[in-house]
Amino acid sequence: MGRSSKKKKKTVKPAGEITDNSIPRSFVFNRGEVGVTLQKLIKDIRRLMEPYTATNLKVTKSNVLKDFVHIAGPYGISHFIIFSKTEKSPYMKIVRLPRGPTLTFRINEYSLMKDITSILRRPKTIGQQFKFPPLVVMNNFATEAVEMKLMTTVFQNMFPSIKVQKVKLAEIRRCAMFNFDQESGCIDFRHYNIEAIPVGISKGVMKLMKNKIPNLSSLNDISDLVTGAAYLSESEGEEPTDSHVTLPQRLPGRGNTKSGQSAVKLTELGPRLKLELLKIEEGVSGGEVLYHKYIQKSEEEIKQLKKKKEKERSLKQMRKKQQEANVIKKEKEKEENKSRSLAGMKRKAEDVENNELSNEEDPKVSDSEDDDVEYFKKEVGEEPEQDLLKNKPKKRKITNFSSKDHQKEKKRVQSFKSKKKNVISGKKVKNHQTNKKKQVKN
Repeated sequence: MGRSSKKKKKTVKPAGEITDNSIPRSFVFNRGEVGVTLQKLIKDIRRLMEPYTATNLKVTKSNVLKDFVHIAGPYGISHFIIFSKTEKSPYMKIVRLPRGPTLTFRINEYSLMKDITSILRRPKTIGQQFKFPPLVVMNNFATEAVEMKLMTTVFQNMFPSIKVQKVKLAEIRRCAMFNFDQESGCIDFRHYNIEAIPVGISKGVMKLMKNKIPNLSSLNDISDLVTGAAYLSESEGEEPTDSHVTLPQRLPGRGNTKSGQSAVKLTELGPRLKLELLKIEEGVSGGEVLYHKYIQKSEEEIKQLKKKKEKERSLKQMRKKQQEANVIKKEKEKEENKSRSLAGMKRKAEDVENNELSNEEDPKVSDSEDDDVEYFKKEVGEEPEQDLLKNKPKKRKITNFSSKDHQKEKKRVQSFKSKKKNVISGKKVKNHQTNKKKQVKN
């Protein structure tokens, strides 16, 4: 018999494995001290922005905004979500890279994922839904105000766009909903899990489909499990008929077949946010203010601010050019010093070589021997014997090493010195005696 082979299951490719430069990617981090609860909110926002975000991004106190901007280019990062906190309230900035704009929001209220899970009767467990980006739904943003149009565009571009003709329903697992409250001027944010439940299937059959055993103690016949009124579908009993749809594609879950009736069910995942737009700036956090909710400036003040910004920009460029010129100047000085030092070393080596050659060719090397002969004549009064100065050893410094060779050399030199001393002293005594005899004769 041949070996049995398993059929390959068709699985949906996770969105994180698709590489496309047009897909928006984000960094979520904080600036300054924000506290424990806001750090948890940052983790929840990173979870929300998956899979196109840096989930394990590490931020240190020494990091500045320029560091993240430099890193953003190679990694294809298109948005920064920056959290900060003051004595009044926490704030959230959304920065569009590389040229802005920057939107500043005040966080009036927020709830964590943990808080939402604790209040739900049937919370949804985290599974495969975070492998795909959420579907963005926006409500009440259709106004003519410039700031509203800009804010709508920024929210939409934070998440990948969906092509209706090519979209796979199996990849739409989550929903990010933005609702603008016109009375308060705030934006309410919610995050939901999307689930499809088959319609027309009783609870008992649904449990059997989920490999669960239903409670049969109250039933008289097995047919009551299917036809009993107490065992209606969850979707039929809880969901309105508006949520019933005909599926154009097969969806994950048992019973969600193509062209079948299913009910769309939303389960909140969290976090919740209530945001208030305060300011819109040009560029990456620090440019010209395009909109402010509480501060309105006249045209003259705007002109003065523009002049001030241009002056600061020109000063910055001038300092940058000056720094570049100083760097070039220092590099030139360094090269000149290096060339001078190399030329000096070369001249020194040539001088040493010339001195060695001149010492080898100099005929006055034997002057030291002549000086010894003259000194001997002057002191003793006679010429020295030929063997006395013929094998005269060169003076050398005796080291303090305790090796046998050095000890032998030391003894040999000492014996030579004592022999020479005895010869000189004997000659002096002999000359002294001859001089005395001459004086007596006279």
